[in-house]
Formats: sequence, structure tokens, C-alpha cells
Amino acid sequence: MDQLPKLDELLSKLIEIGGSDLHLKVGSPPAYRIDGSLHLADLPSLTPEHTAALLAELLPDRVDIDADPDGDRDFAYGTPGLGRFRVNSYLQRGSVNIVVRAVTPKIKTITELGLPEVVSKVCDEADGLILITGPTGAGKTTTCAAIIDHINTSRRTNIITIEDPIEVLHKDHRSIVSQREVGVDVASYEDGMHSALRQDPDVIYVGELRTQESLEAALVAAETGHLVVSTMYTIDAVETVHRILDAFPPYQQRRVRQMLATTLRGIVSQRLLPRLEGQGRVVATEVMFGTESVRECLVDAEKISELYEVIAEGAFYGMQTIDQSITKLYEAGAVSFSDGLMHVTNPRDFKIATGITSSA
Repeated sequence: MDQLPKLDELLSKLIEIGGSDLHLKVGSPPAYRIDGSLHLADLPSLTPEHTAALLAELLPDRVDIDADPDGDRDFAYGTPGLGRFRVNSYLQRGSVNIVVRAVTPKIKTITELGLPEVVSKVCDEADGLILITGPTGAGKTTTCAAIIDHINTSRRTNIITIEDPIEVLHKDHRSIVSQREVGVDVASYEDGMHSALRQDPDVIYVGELRTQESLEAALVAAETGHLVVSTMYTIDAVETVHRILDAFPPYQQRRVRQMLATTLRGIVSQRLLPRLEGQGRVVATEVMFGTESVRECLVDAEKISELYEVIAEGAFYGMQTIDQSITKLYEAGAVSFSDGLMHVTNPRDFKIATGITSSA
């Protein structure tokens, strides 16, 4: 094999340059994602032997690669001095490709992440459902870590997390935190949530809600007096509500709307935009809380289409749409007009709000 940097050297470089992901693809040099864009390293192209050897270094001892040679794998990797990483390996044209995501070693606060202060208030709820949504790479895991840390340091609770894999490690502060990994400590998200209810939890963090079973388990847990925090791959609050309802058959949707109206405490949808000056990105957030107006829209199927207007007019409660958030970022000089225009839901309204009717 051609000489190539060792695994820890590649990961050290990822941390040094402030990258979020390391891509190891056969036929290309290692690539680093920096502020949302991929950059190829000045290194030789990887061979199938290279990526197979790197995967062997990354895989935890508990994983038997020979038992399932063709399977995609998600797992965590940690090394002293560098921190923790989330790893996904998969086959592409018969060869192993790997994506390694760096996990921020320090848990940032809600304020440090640039999230609205009202987000910390919803964390103080005793029960209900809090959802953090957004596309891949939007910082959902980082936001959830900040929420769990806020609860951990401000309240005396029992927090149980169900993650796949465990990315951010939480030490006990005022609360106690038990972190369970899917495939290691529990078979699935659904099994983890069902068993968590027998473990005297106050707060349950679920890495992701995707199936009808996991959504129903989360709603039941929230309805029975627990605070449930989780994520979904949806772009805004309205899509999140539709995605939840669409996961259930029509004859169950009335009951699900009632459960959502009763339990939903907040949906925070976020996107990362390039910062106008300097390196890095800035977060834009849509915030919806379970106000009386929101509950009325959730209960009545014909009123769900009014949710967007309710959020847009809910500044008194700390609510805002993603477009309002991006407009504020543009007016504060944090993002460019072109980047704002690319990420808003309604470009025409954004142009009117900013007073710029042309991108030229």
C-alpha cells in the first residue's frame, strides 16, 4: 500500500482545521468537510486495502465484521487526546467507504450555540415532548446535548438517554444520567423507551424518532408525565407535525392529534448558514411552542394549515419562523443576502422583508 497518514493523524488534522467530517472513499484522497464544504487533502488516493485497514482500526471490539461483511455500520469511536467521533461505514462498488464525524468535546450552552434564550425555558418543563429538527449536519445532536446539559445542571432528575451511537458523554451534575446505546445496551429505540419507563425516569432523550412505533412510544411517555427530547429529519415545525401524523394510519390520526396537542411543548427547527465575515457558520432557528393557538390547530385537522401563520405571529411567546430568523440574521450582518435567499422557505417574502427586490 502507498504510504498514508495513520488514522489518528487524519483525525488530528480534522480537529486542527475545525472540520466536521472526514470522508474516506476508495479512489479519492481523504476529504474534510469544513463549514459545510468538502476539501480534498493533498494525499494519495485511497485504495480498498487502505479503507479496510482504517475500518479495522475504528471498529470496536464488540463488532464482528466477518459476521456481517456487507452491512452498514454506525458506531462511536473515542481516543485519548482527540475526543469522540461518530462513524458510519458502508460498501460502495464492493469497497469500504467511511465517514467520521467529530463530536464537540465541550458541551456548549444554549446561549453559546446562538439559540434563542426561550429554548432554555422549554427545557424547564416537567413533562411533554420537545423535538429538535433539521437536515443532516444542522447541529441537532449538539443542541440536544445542550438541552440535556441544561437539565443536568439545573434540576435534580433521572435522565435516561437512548442513542445510536452514544456521541456526547454526560457526567452527573445535579441529575444522574444513564446513557444506553442501541445494539449494545438495548435492541432498539422502541425497546429502550419501553424499558426506560420502568427505570423511574424524569427525562428521556431518544436519538431519533422515525417509525410509527418510536413516535407512539415517545407520545405515550410524554403523556404519562415524562419529559421526552428527540430529533427528526424535518425542515420546519409544520412539516414535523405532518410527518408525525403521516406515520399513523388515518383511523389513528385523530387520537395522535389529541396526544400532540396535549404533550407538545416545543419544536425547534434549525439550519446552519455560512457566516458573512470570518470562518464558521451561524444557526437559524424556527421555534414553535405549545400555545393555546397551536393546540387548537393540532386538534382540528382543518386548521393545521394555519400553523405557519400562528408561528409567524407568535413573537410574544418567543416563536418565530425560519424565514423570520434568517431575516434577523441578515439584518444583523451575520449572513449574506444570497445565502439567506438560498435557505428561506419563501424567497419573495424575504426580498420584501429585506427591501431587496433583486439578488443582483
